[in-house]
Amino acid sequence: MKNITSDDTARRYRAQVSILGTTQIHLRNPYIVAWWSAAFPGFGHLLLSKYLRGYVLFIWEVVINLKAHVNLGMIYSFQGRIGEAKAILDTRWLLIYIPVYLFAIWDSYRTTIDMNKIYYLADKENHRYSTFDMGSLEINYMDKRKPFLSVIWSMFMPGLGQLYIHRIATAFFIIVWTVVFFFQSHELEAIQLLFMGDVAGSTKVLDEEWLLFFPSIYGFSIFDSYMNTVENNKLFKQEQKQFLKDNYQNKHFVVKKGSILE
Repeated sequence: MKNITSDDTARRYRAQVSILGTTQIHLRNPYIVAWWSAAFPGFGHLLLSKYLRGYVLFIWEVVINLKAHVNLGMIYSFQGRIGEAKAILDTRWLLIYIPVYLFAIWDSYRTTIDMNKIYYLADKENHRYSTFDMGSLEINYMDKRKPFLSVIWSMFMPGLGQLYIHRIATAFFIIVWTVVFFFQSHELEAIQLLFMGDVAGSTKVLDEEWLLFFPSIYGFSIFDSYMNTVENNKLFKQEQKQFLKDNYQNKHFVVKKGSILE
């Protein structure tokens, strides 16, 4: 059940509230989006709420990265073991990896510029959209939330910040893959051994190749949840302002501040 049923008369909408989350178009910095695609292909598209493309690129990155041993090559390079880094890389998979990696960066940058243009047009059109959606399994509505709480929950476990702001699709995807990374890297086992004072055992049990995925997924989860909380709050304030104006403001009221009538 929605509080406003779309009549599909608008050419462009600024937002959509559904039981899976609040999707909106807002201004984004194309360089930041491209940077996240460079950090991990798929993240830039997830920031743009282009989920299917983001999921495909993310899974591609994980599979091809492991096949080409890109993470291991990076670890050996950081340690100054250049010869071992060259030996470990599988060029058959690496040559497949490079074109898609460059495409993810280029496509996210291009799409961000296009969506910024669409935002200006949708903002001018200012068409109404649903702000409340309730189904048999879930309920979602626009309201204000605290950005710092999104950050805190994302630091505890990637994906929880997205759950806090009701980005269900992104939250589910991130949580599932975080569990996979935890299991394959043996990080929790290493932390347990470290608390027990077994530093050597803790280091030995870690799988470095899987462990290197964590900085990207933690960083993205924190940034995405914070940024979307801020933008959702802006959208909520904007919708409230328009609602009060349409229903309570006197139609003869004229704002003179900043006009030639002032």
